[in-house]
Amino acid sequence: MPFSLFLAVKYLKPKRSVTSVITCVSILGVLLGVAVVIIVRAVMTGFGDLWQEKILDFKPHVSLVPWSGHVIDGEDELSDEIGRLPGVISAAPEIDTRCLLEFRGRVAAPVVLGVDADRFKAAYNVGAPRAGVFDLEGDSIVLGNDLARKLGVWVGDKVTVYSPKTLTQRDEIYLPVRWNVVGIFSSGQRDYDSGFAAASLPNVRDLMGMEKGVFAIHVKTAEPANAPVFDALCARISAIAPKCRQITWREADRELFNALAVEKNMTALLLMLVTVVALFCVMNTLLVLTVQKTSEIGLLKALGFGKAKIMGAFMVHGLVQVTAGVVLGLALAFTILRNLQNLVELLARFGVEVFPKSVYGLDSIPYRLVAADVVWVVVIVYLFGLLASFLPAFLAASKNPVDALKA
Repeated sequence: MPFSLFLAVKYLKPKRSVTSVITCVSILGVLLGVAVVIIVRAVMTGFGDLWQEKILDFKPHVSLVPWSGHVIDGEDELSDEIGRLPGVISAAPEIDTRCLLEFRGRVAAPVVLGVDADRFKAAYNVGAPRAGVFDLEGDSIVLGNDLARKLGVWVGDKVTVYSPKTLTQRDEIYLPVRWNVVGIFSSGQRDYDSGFAAASLPNVRDLMGMEKGVFAIHVKTAEPANAPVFDALCARISAIAPKCRQITWREADRELFNALAVEKNMTALLLMLVTVVALFCVMNTLLVLTVQKTSEIGLLKALGFGKAKIMGAFMVHGLVQVTAGVVLGLALAFTILRNLQNLVELLARFGVEVFPKSVYGLDSIPYRLVAADVVWVVVIVYLFGLLASFLPAFLAASKNPVDALKA
């Protein structure tokens, strides 16, 4: 066994002293710092993944809107041509408009999606209906789960729909219509469940006082997250529809994903301060140890042991503490992440709502552990650990043997 490692192990043996207590506190601090940073990074990554998944399931991957004018003409032929492209799941001509819905004195203002009944399921991947059916034929409307709860309606009720044209046309009056609620969907995200409804394209067109055309063509693709494939497909769609402007899902929700990335990085950076404080404890442990072992250090130097070996012993001592904290912190983080939802449900039983849906808009807590994040945390901790160990080790190795033996 190398001398530096032998001496470090000797100093690490538990003793009933202040140094042993400080050593345990240092390891505990590193443990908690590593665990907290990894857990937060995993949860923030999971939030980003789940929001992206929900957005890609519900919202269009590419929206084609007219460069000039207010509507797109010949929408059926253009949608069919785009739908035949490899990699395109659906292309649905739509009229999306905000309307007032009223039921027994309760009012809401969701976005009503006017879409062909046959294309609704392909255009909006919301799974099976929570209640009723997704049938847009006739005077039918499908509501989001939270929207239905807000209005107090259920399948079979009739809601009154007020056209937005009533507010913009001063010389015309658009009478409200009554549509039958035939289905209720649940996307798992509050913003969509409370802010959207769907009706047939002809009904919404009549509601807007339009005779033909649509506001946009919404396209769903097979690989929206695969940037090279998605960009190539967008180029082919642009060649087919040169008179339309493309709005991709990345552009439409750029602010959300940028905010998530900034929040993830800033949160991890701030939580790393916990680990830095713990590493100061490691430094304090080594400083106390150098004072306690002053005479022993002087004896070793008098016997001919060089600065490098003495310095190496104290560096190894510090890195052993860091390693113990990192290993235990990783184990704690993995254990908590595997039981995260159970822990949250346990806290909820005691009245502590950690991730309420009303705030975060999600049914459960998502997480995804990224290997690069774990490596990043471990590398940063070891770098700070080296810095924290260097100063006490350098002071110990620089002691004058004569003065140290007199101490």
